[in-house]
Amino acid sequence: MAVTRWIVINLPPWLLLAGLVVVIAGGTAIVQAVVRHRIPRVKQGEQNEIAQFLFPVIAVVYGFLIGFIVLALWGQVNTADQTTRTEGAMAAQLARGHEVFGTAESARIRQSLLAYGHAAVAEWPSAAVGESTPEAENALSRLHHTYESIRPRDDTQRSFLTSSVASLKELSIARTERLLEARTNIGPPLSLWMAILLTSGLVLGFSATFGSEQALIHYGMVAAVSVLVATNLFLVTELSYAFLGEFATSPEPLRAVVEALSPPR
Repeated sequence: MAVTRWIVINLPPWLLLAGLVVVIAGGTAIVQAVVRHRIPRVKQGEQNEIAQFLFPVIAVVYGFLIGFIVLALWGQVNTADQTTRTEGAMAAQLARGHEVFGTAESARIRQSLLAYGHAAVAEWPSAAVGESTPEAENALSRLHHTYESIRPRDDTQRSFLTSSVASLKELSIARTERLLEARTNIGPPLSLWMAILLTSGLVLGFSATFGSEQALIHYGMVAAVSVLVATNLFLVTELSYAFLGEFATSPEPLRAVVEALSPPR
């Protein structure tokens, strides 16, 4: 959803988590205070027998739903991370083999690889939402042209050129996959968010209406459940976008290639 995407992009993770805890715990505490004040029978625990039967069922369903969603979203982040690592690994493979060719050709390969690495890293904020930049596209085209212009002079160079072209093809495929994943990564659909919020509300509602004569213990129990629900909502929100947020994949594999090709300082 656009709202959660805006939140992930613009709010620091610590602020999001703190805000969720404050809003959910505070809101539930207000509801709990009103219920205890307006409906004395709740405080006396007359409904506890029914609550003890229903609450474990709701808690199990809620735990299964959140666990399944978090695992699925974490797998999505791992897939995006693997795609980026593949792109970086192929670039590193090309960097290791460029010295086999002549001095002039080796310098052109190194310069083209370095230019692509810089452009891909600079492009990352745009690529994280599925948008490429002309600089990165042109750098990749120049890298392809550099290898196409090489004329091997012996079997060793011919073998390295063949493997390098294959690595360059995999690099291009990984880049395309990365951009497509970022472009199509729109997070959980509205229906799934509704299911998450509905089950979260049920868990909070049952904990707030569970009767107890000792107000301090009751408020403490509801606060603990509220923090748990807030943490779960934080995880689902932050993991919804594989290239955005605290848990997102990063351009480190591409930066590593740039560092390997850059002259020592």
